[in-house]
Amino acid sequence: MSDRFIPLSVPNLKGNELKYVTTAVETEWVSTGGPYVNDFEQKIAEYVHAKGAVSCQNGTSGLHVSLLLTGVTKEDMVIVPTLTFIAAVNPVKYIGAEPVFMDCDDSLCMDPNKLERFCKEECELRKDQLIHKKTGRHVKTVLVVHVFGNMADMVRIMEIAKQYHLKVVEDATEAIGTYYTEGAMKGKYAGTIGDVGVYSFNGNKIMTTGGGGMIVSENEEYLKEAKHLTTQAKSDELYYTHDEIGFNYRMTNLQAALGLAQLESLETFIQTKAENYEHYAKRIEKIEGLRLLNVRKDIRSNRWFYALSCENDRFDRDRMIRYLSENKIQSRPIWGLIHEQIPYKGAEAYCIEKAKEYHDKVVNIPCSTNLTAEEVDTVMDTIEAM
Repeated sequence: MSDRFIPLSVPNLKGNELKYVTTAVETEWVSTGGPYVNDFEQKIAEYVHAKGAVSCQNGTSGLHVSLLLTGVTKEDMVIVPTLTFIAAVNPVKYIGAEPVFMDCDDSLCMDPNKLERFCKEECELRKDQLIHKKTGRHVKTVLVVHVFGNMADMVRIMEIAKQYHLKVVEDATEAIGTYYTEGAMKGKYAGTIGDVGVYSFNGNKIMTTGGGGMIVSENEEYLKEAKHLTTQAKSDELYYTHDEIGFNYRMTNLQAALGLAQLESLETFIQTKAENYEHYAKRIEKIEGLRLLNVRKDIRSNRWFYALSCENDRFDRDRMIRYLSENKIQSRPIWGLIHEQIPYKGAEAYCIEKAKEYHDKVVNIPCSTNLTAEEVDTVMDTIEAM
C-alpha cells in the first residue's frame, strides 16, 4: 500500500526551466513579446518536421483558430469524436457551427469505417461539397483527436477526407512526439498530417508551459493567418489598425521559456513513459479482468496516459477509482461522452457504440514522467489487493 500520495500526471521541471524563466524575468520580457516565443515556435516546428508553428494560449484556442483556418462558419458541420475532452469540441460551437459526433475504434480514436459510412450514406457530394442530407449543412472539416498519445488511423482518414473534400484538423494536444514508424506515412508526426495540427502544453501534458499551445501546418498561408488571428488581427501594429476579428491568443515569453526547457527533455520523458508502461503491462497481463490498452503497432507513441480497462466485477471502474483514492493513489475515469453532455443534447451522433463500452471500463492510472518503478509496483500491489 502507498505511504505517500502518487499523483496521476504532474509536471517534471528538473531541466533548464528555472534558468530560462529567470532570464526572461531578468530581461523583463514576460508578456507576449520576447525572443523565447519565436525560438519555441521554431524548435517545435523543427522537432515535428513541420513547415512552421504559431504559439497560442492553450490547445483550445489553437483548435478554435484551426477551424477558422479551414473555413468553418456557422452554417457548417464539423465531424468530431464523442470520446474526447470537451475542449476539443467546444471551439466548433464558438464559431456557431454544428458538430457531428463519431464513434471510436479500439485505438480510442475516431473510427474511420464509421466516418466513411457516414459520408457515404448520410451525406452526398454536390459540386465538391459534402452535404448532410438531413440538415442540408455543408460538412466542411473533420476534427481528429489522437487520444492518450495514440494515433488515429490517419492513412484511412486522409483518404476519406480527400474523397469527400473534407479539411482535416488534428487535435494532437495529447500526442506531441508520436509518429509513424512504418507504412506510407513513416516518419510523419501526429499533428503534421492533416491541414492543421494543434499541440497542448497544459500542466498534465507530457511537456508543459503551465498553459499554452501550438498550431502547426505545411500551409504557409494558414500559418500567416494563424499568427494574424492570434495577435488581434492587426494590419498595422503602429497605428492599431485591425482588418478582422482577432483574438488575444498569443503565448507569453515566460511560457515559451518553460517550453524550450521541456522540449529539451521530451525524448527522455517519452522513454520514461515507455518503460513505465512496460512495467505496468508485465504485471497487469497476469491479472484476470484487467487489460492495459496498447497503441497502434505502426507508431512510436508518447504514451501520454495509460488506459486500464476493467473487465469483470472484481475490477469495477468506479470501485477501483474509490479504492485507489483511499490508498493515496490518484486515478480517473475516461471523459464523459460529449454527445451526452447538456450543451450537446440533440446534436447529430452517428452510431455511437464502442465509445460507450470504453467509457464504462477505462481508468487512467499514474503516468507522470517522474514516476518511479517502485511507485508503479505500489500502484499494482494496491490494485492486486482489491
